[in-house]
Amino acid sequence: METNVLQIDDPTLEPKLIHPNSLFGMGNPLLDIIAVVDKDFLDTYSLKPNDQILAEDQHKALFEEMVKKFKVEYHAGGATQNSIKIAQWMIQEPHNIGTFFGCIGKDKFGDILKEKAKATHIDAHYYEQDEEPTGTCAACITGDNRSLVANLAAANCYKKDKHLDLEENWKLVEKAKVYYIAGFFLTVSLESILKVAKHASENNKLFCMNLSAPFICQFFKDNLMQVMPYVDVLFGNETEATAFAKEQNFKTEDIKEIAKKAQALPKVNTKRQRIVVLTQGKDETVCQSDTVETFPVLKIDPKDIVDTNGAGDAFVGGFLSELVMDKPMDQCVKAAHYAANVIIRRAGCTFPEKPDFK
Repeated sequence: METNVLQIDDPTLEPKLIHPNSLFGMGNPLLDIIAVVDKDFLDTYSLKPNDQILAEDQHKALFEEMVKKFKVEYHAGGATQNSIKIAQWMIQEPHNIGTFFGCIGKDKFGDILKEKAKATHIDAHYYEQDEEPTGTCAACITGDNRSLVANLAAANCYKKDKHLDLEENWKLVEKAKVYYIAGFFLTVSLESILKVAKHASENNKLFCMNLSAPFICQFFKDNLMQVMPYVDVLFGNETEATAFAKEQNFKTEDIKEIAKKAQALPKVNTKRQRIVVLTQGKDETVCQSDTVETFPVLKIDPKDIVDTNGAGDAFVGGFLSELVMDKPMDQCVKAAHYAANVIIRRAGCTFPEKPDFK
């Protein structure tokens, strides 16, 4: 008999004690470098005030120049690492609930990234190599705008045999009961994702994935569909969901219908039903499990919104923080909405010292 993914025998029971390394994430670690810059700096690198691009050759010098010219803030970033970081922040104690794997360079930015990840109390184990520099994401702020330039560099160099397969690392994977990987990692190491996804499925643990971007649904469709049979919880926003539906020939743009059809895709572990969670910005969140449910997001005055870039990562982080404690779905979504609401009031994927979540 199929059971709901978010299994809980009795909601009145105390949640199970949570132990370090219960949550596992793997992805593209980036060092976020944030600074208020001037128009000349944007013009030098042909940047638009409000844009997101991948660094090209003309942008390679930007990161060092930004550090030399302006007062910069550093944060441990990248989609999956952000979500693991937010989950840890929501849970608070014990530390190191979240394990994170990814690839960095043996360089100054790599050292800063390790220090920043440690400060957020996540257990980051990076594969360090010296062929490519540590991945970076520059957030160039001018007034209310921010121009993002990401240089994946080392993040693209993760190797299953050099890191995931090592006995001490695989033991950390085995300790987890909830796994989360953003779709971006499908462009880096499909074999690593499949190894983790199969482990989760074979041991009746929870494997979660994010569609992450329309281009993943379009250009990495084959990789995505190799992993999909192992996905217990699928996240996405309305733009990604629409792109996914088009590529899968669902013949609908209705978000509830897309959730239903995505949920019905073939699944290896039949002990758990897939759950599909689709966000729609300020509009209600759609969740499909046994039935379709919708959850209104927390209201916010538009003038209080500082930056929506980290909202998706924060939503997932909030959701995972409750999921790893076996909470029911409405509680997972409530935490997800809370975390996203906090993050969009601040620049970058940053948060206050403690959450105020009940």
